[in-house]
Amino acid sequence: MDMQVQSFAVANLRRRPETVEAGGFVAGFVPGTDSPYINYATPLPGARPTRQDVTALIGLFRERGLLPRLEFAPEAAPEVEPALRAAGFTTEAVHEYLVCAPDTLAPPRHAGSPRVETPATDEEFLRLDAALAEAFGGLFPPSAEGAARLRRTQEGGGAVRFVRDPHGGVAGGASCSAPAEGTAELSGVGTRPAHRGHGVAAAVTASLAGTMFEAGARSVWLEYSGEGSRRVYERVGFRPRGTRLYVSLPTAERD
Repeated sequence: MDMQVQSFAVANLRRRPETVEAGGFVAGFVPGTDSPYINYATPLPGARPTRQDVTALIGLFRERGLLPRLEFAPEAAPEVEPALRAAGFTTEAVHEYLVCAPDTLAPPRHAGSPRVETPATDEEFLRLDAALAEAFGGLFPPSAEGAARLRRTQEGGGAVRFVRDPHGGVAGGASCSAPAEGTAELSGVGTRPAHRGHGVAAAVTASLAGTMFEAGARSVWLEYSGEGSRRVYERVGFRPRGTRLYVSLPTAERD
């Protein structure tokens, strides 16, 4: 599964408005934002970068005023991590990923399961973006651009789902990328604190996975942020399959 997830990561970055491929790496950039979570690179499966390749990659980020940063499944390219470490890259995080297949998907069936909807209007996309911003504790501010990214995901072959709160607002939601290499990444699952514990995350996760399977994906994968969320995902059919590594190069380090 590591190879499939890494192949997906490459294909997904190639969807960015600006991509550069060199030395066994693919770097994806989105003009108008300096967010390191949007602008980053990943290696091709099996890449064997030289010191010069890593230096050139760093230059792609430095010349744009961006933090050199990578996300990848290390087992799919074992020689990449040592090359990055030698250049001064340090670990931001190591995340386990979970995978769901059509035969393991188990959507919530109880009568009280929330109704899942697809955003259609600008207002719904804006409200969902605001709900996710609150759900993630202000890690990113709500914005028109955030709402626009959700719409682009929906219109580009992916899917976006949400659950309304009792007053017509948004309790929480999530999105899933368009499939590539037979799989799709489900991300940004978030529920506003006031609405947690009512099955919102399970409902939108199962709905998105089912939608991707109907679109032809053979699997859907995601990363989780804690044991509580892991239990939610496992209840709807996700199982542990591997890890992903996040590394970046601090400004003070040599390049």
